Parts: sequence; structure tokens; C-alpha cells
Amino acid sequence: MPDFRCSFASVEDAEPIIGTAPTDPEILLVECPGPWGRDAVTDNRLPQVVRDHLAGLDLKVFLLRRYDGSAGPGTRVFHATATAEGYDVRAAVLDRPEDLVDLDLASMTSYDAPLWLVCTNGKRDRCCAELGRPIAGLLSQEWPEGTWETTHLGGHRFSGTLLALPSGITLGRLDTATALAACEAVDRGELPLDVVRGRAGRSGVEQARELHVLAGGDPADEIVAVPGLSRRQSCGDDKVKGTTRYEVRA
Repeated sequence: MPDFRCSFASVEDAEPIIGTAPTDPEILLVECPGPWGRDAVTDNRLPQVVRDHLAGLDLKVFLLRRYDGSAGPGTRVFHATATAEGYDVRAAVLDRPEDLVDLDLASMTSYDAPLWLVCTNGKRDRCCAELGRPIAGLLSQEWPEGTWETTHLGGHRFSGTLLALPSGITLGRLDTATALAACEAVDRGELPLDVVRGRAGRSGVEQARELHVLAGGDPADEIVAVPGLSRRQSCGDDKVKGTTRYEVRA
């Protein structure tokens, strides 16, 4: 099926997006301009010693690049650790990428400005590039410092998708008609519930529970993870995988 698009198929099937945000409690974001391969952390233009270092870390690594291809001066690095409210984000600018190998994450400076991380790695999934890159271009006009293209956030079939820091709010099924207003709402501390996948850094059940309560549901209700339909989840391969959805039980 050369013309298959996982995001279109997901919409047609009315697949729920609630509870599908990344669950990683710790994230490292590293500026890496230029093309990325399917396995972006090991297939990129960073020096080999840096690629080996990143591949060996016991945390989630995302690569970053600017929509317009610009880079520097220096290499921007962000470290995000999950908290009760979202993520604690810290930042550093390295003179050269190799300095990342000896970087003390605890020494990085607190960073409170918004970051909009738009998944755009077309080598991993075509939907991410086709839908994500125009969104990154749009948001970079409003937040030129805070907008980055990034690698695999997970959930290609919910493209266009982005992770907002420090809130951890993850949005899905965005396009250029909805992305700016949705991000402005997140920036005001609001949740555009129709496009929210969940708050990253938490389990799927915890994400679904928060969204249920914010939508007016009873906090005492039980949220249960149940098997969803098995489906092809990516344009990049033909694998059929199981999915999970979340039910509310009073």
C-alpha cells in the first residue's frame, strides 16, 4: 500500500488519542541540524563519539533542528525531568557537540520559556514530515526560539503531533489551521481537549484520568486500560500492532 497514510487511517477509524502521550520521565534534547535517519539517534551528522554516547544513555533522547535549517552558535541541549505539574527543564549551550559526552546534567541552567517540539522525521514516518513540517514553520513565526523540529515522539498515526514543554502537554491531529490556536491555549495554561493526547511523563491511565476530570468527569471514576484494535501504526512499515484505549467506569 504505497499510498497508505497512518494518520488518515486513524482518523477514519475514529481511534481515540487520549492517553497516548509519551510516558518517558526523563528526556534529553540535543540540537542536531541536517538529515536524520530512521533511527535518528544513531543515524545523524553528530560525531561518532556523541552518537555512541547518546545511544548508551538510560533515558529518552530526541534530536532537534530548526525549521529553516539554521544552527548555532554552539549546540543547544535541554534536559527535562517529569514533575507533578509537567517537566523541570534545564538548558545548556555547548561550544561543540563532543562536550555532550562529559556534560553534567545537574549543572544545567533552569529554563522556563515555552518549547514546542514538532515531530517531523520523515525517514521514520511520512505523516510526520508531511503534516509536521508545515506546523513547525507556522509556529516558528510566533516562537522563533521555542519551536523545534524533533525526532520520534511516538504515535505517528496522530500526526501532526507535538510535545509542549515545560507543561508536558502532547497534542495530536494538528494541522496549520488548528496548531497555533492550540499552542496559544497551552501557553495560557488551558487545554484544547479536542487535540490533547495527554500529559507526557505519566502513564496512559494517569493521562486519561486527568483529561476525564478536566472535561467535567467525576474524579472518583475508575479509568481502565483495555485492548484496542490491532492496526498498522506507521507508514514506515507493514507491521500490525495492538493498541490500548481507556474506559471510564463509574
